Amino acid sequence: MEFSCVHFLQNKTILVTGATGFLAKVFVEKILRVQPNVNKLYLVVRASDNEAATKRLRTEAFEKDLFKVLRDNLGDEKLNTLLSEKVVPVAGDIAMDHLGMKDSNLRERMQKEIDIVVNVAATTNFDERYDIGLGINTFGALNVLNFAKKCVKAQLLLHVSTAYVCGEKPGLLPEKPFVMEEICNENGLQLDINLERELMKQRLKELNEQGCSEEGTTFYMKELGMERAKLHGWPNTYVFTKSMGEMLLGNHKENLPLVIIRPTMITSTLFEPFPGWIEGLRTVDSVIIAYGKGVLKCFLVDVNSVCDMIPADMVANAMIAAAATHAGGSKVHVVYQVGSSHQNPITYGEIREILFCYFTKNSLRSRNGSMITVSKMKLIPTMALFSLYMTIRYKLPVQLLKLVDIIYPSRKGDEYKNKNRKIDMVMRLVKLYEPYVLFKGIFDDRNTKNLCAKQKEEDDRNSENSMFDFNPKIIKWRDYLINVHIPGLITHVLKK
Repeated sequence: MEFSCVHFLQNKTILVTGATGFLAKVFVEKILRVQPNVNKLYLVVRASDNEAATKRLRTEAFEKDLFKVLRDNLGDEKLNTLLSEKVVPVAGDIAMDHLGMKDSNLRERMQKEIDIVVNVAATTNFDERYDIGLGINTFGALNVLNFAKKCVKAQLLLHVSTAYVCGEKPGLLPEKPFVMEEICNENGLQLDINLERELMKQRLKELNEQGCSEEGTTFYMKELGMERAKLHGWPNTYVFTKSMGEMLLGNHKENLPLVIIRPTMITSTLFEPFPGWIEGLRTVDSVIIAYGKGVLKCFLVDVNSVCDMIPADMVANAMIAAAATHAGGSKVHVVYQVGSSHQNPITYGEIREILFCYFTKNSLRSRNGSMITVSKMKLIPTMALFSLYMTIRYKLPVQLLKLVDIIYPSRKGDEYKNKNRKIDMVMRLVKLYEPYVLFKGIFDDRNTKNLCAKQKEEDDRNSENSMFDFNPKIIKWRDYLINVHIPGLITHVLKK
């Protein structure tokens, strides 16, 4: 890195896909706040046309609380001027050729101007339909690469993946790119990505020929994704399709510098633009809120397993620092794992104690206004024990309800079916989360650590006061969860 990140961003034209997503918005807000002299931000969102894309960005991004610091600093008029001058909304879809852009003139202009391409678009549903997962996470990534290679000034493709492309491997997990030729399952079956796409298309064709309903097609395509993922050694469709996306990028990048960012579980902002901003219930947050509401009494989790979390603003900082470091480099294909498990781990057991402490002192209220009392969550370390617990604690009483419904068929409602449906839903969610709550891996982050050290030197040299810090060691987990993250969840997610 020869100059500061702020200097690097000056006069740059940057394409960002998935621009209405949580991380992409944090990334875009940071750039506009620290470097208003960025040349252009082309923001790709799924929309019918550019007018609809403009409206979607306004309602789903720029009018959100995330931009209130910029709004307070500049005022509404100046912020609107900045957005109109610097931001170009683009209706597109990375699952399609040319990123789904219908305006050929706009596309040609972009390909003449763009310096940096940042791919954040993804579908993050663990059990996504296989056709959708392949379309966005796998071949969508390739479509972004092909577009980037047509940009005559392109200096870098920065692709956001996930640390969990590692599958369920235990131990220290290295920061290294995939080598597709080395990917075999335990039976020696080699992964062929094009074959996966053909299998998906064939299954979809069969379902259409059988006159399968949309609901039925969704079910079978989800089943196919999970089946293919597990066959090749990944726990779910999400991480399997993201892994294949990385492989395609590595195989087809040619001379374009490629940086892959692999964040762990992304949580609310630590510092910027203000502490605690978050959108939606992310992986661990569903458990936190369900516990605070008194709904979740137990969960499948090993108390000694590390919960690898990283605040969103740290991921955005790492993205910018990596881009500044590698833009225009030669033979660049580097991976950065951005997480906390290696340098600053926190276990699920420690999180349980913090949650109990927080919700004991800061009880949520039920719909009728009464305070919700929580007890310490019961953590069950294996799936076998959890299934046994659910059977004894819930399934047997529900079977008695079924008997009551049979004896008294005139009773209003069907309590058995309702409760049984809820139990089935819990078991399904637990099976989806199982690979993560029982995860035994630690993410090596030596590349990220070295990048962070270089960035710190640059910040000090340029008097930027750790403006782009992403060192996980500075996170004080108890303080962050109690005073930042949980209050942020309640303010920005639960109350809205």
